[in-house]
Amino acid sequence: MPTSLGEIITLPRRSETRTVAARAVALAAEGIAALEACFSDPIFSSEFERLVTMIADSRGRVILAGMGKSGIIARKITATLTSTGVPATFLHPAEAGHGDLGMITRDDVVLVISHSGESSELATIFSYCKRFAIPIVTITAQPESTAAKAADFHICLPTVREACPIQLSPTTSTTVQLVFGDALAMTLMAGKGFSTEDFHRLHPNGRLGARLLKVRDVMAHGANVPRVTPNATLLDATIEMTRTRLGGTAVVDDEGRLVGAFTDGDLRRTVTADRTLTDAVGKYMSHTPLCIGPGELASEAIRLMHERNVMLLFVRDGERLAGVVHMHDVLRAGVV
Repeated sequence: MPTSLGEIITLPRRSETRTVAARAVALAAEGIAALEACFSDPIFSSEFERLVTMIADSRGRVILAGMGKSGIIARKITATLTSTGVPATFLHPAEAGHGDLGMITRDDVVLVISHSGESSELATIFSYCKRFAIPIVTITAQPESTAAKAADFHICLPTVREACPIQLSPTTSTTVQLVFGDALAMTLMAGKGFSTEDFHRLHPNGRLGARLLKVRDVMAHGANVPRVTPNATLLDATIEMTRTRLGGTAVVDDEGRLVGAFTDGDLRRTVTADRTLTDAVGKYMSHTPLCIGPGELASEAIRLMHERNVMLLFVRDGERLAGVVHMHDVLRAGVV
């Protein structure tokens, strides 16, 4: 019996480390290639399309289940489905018989993932679904397994070589399961016409949500937008810029159309000994202000500001001034 950690784990020599790691990656790629080839098989493709249609037509959720490493993959697929607009939840087979079966309804689709298809803990789920005529689909690598035979229909993943040297720890097989789940989620996502707006609605927090913010979400609008007319004096423009503290003001005509811009820098360059603050701002404004549309991504606004070395963008909807966006507001929203 092993008496020390050194007897339990024998690390490869340094010269072999790269070889072992590269083999694991190569086997993962080999497994993914085998899965890709499955979609050229009419039977596999037909069953995959049947699963997609079943989920798309379901009035309930996708209930995913799996034991061990397959259970971890099922959790990940659950997360991917929910984040792309498909209601899904994970059911742990060991907890199913202790009350969790109650989460399954007649409107749901149960999707069981198991490499061998012989996990005994799945029996409770199969029995319950059969009793109440709840559709159940299994995904295994063994077409003659108990799980395959218990399902309404079965999708058989390719048999692959595990990266584990003793062929016991699930490695390549779980990679294939994960990629299959991604393929399923992306197919459903495409079928729903899932948009960036839908994604942002489901991911309002964090970096992903910030990257999908639109200019309209971060811009100042209404009374918070500095604006003067071309006939306003330089003093009027200075007072307006001071009021909003944004470092510039829009210049608009009587119809609210953006016709120019005047900034702190323009003011410093304009006011000299022979020019007074009573001059009209229209004489010194920029006639080509840097603008962006309200429907553009906020990340595009910050790219423009970095590119042009400015802190302020005016937001124009058609020809009319809609708002103004400052770099600090975009950064504060988490957009980088």
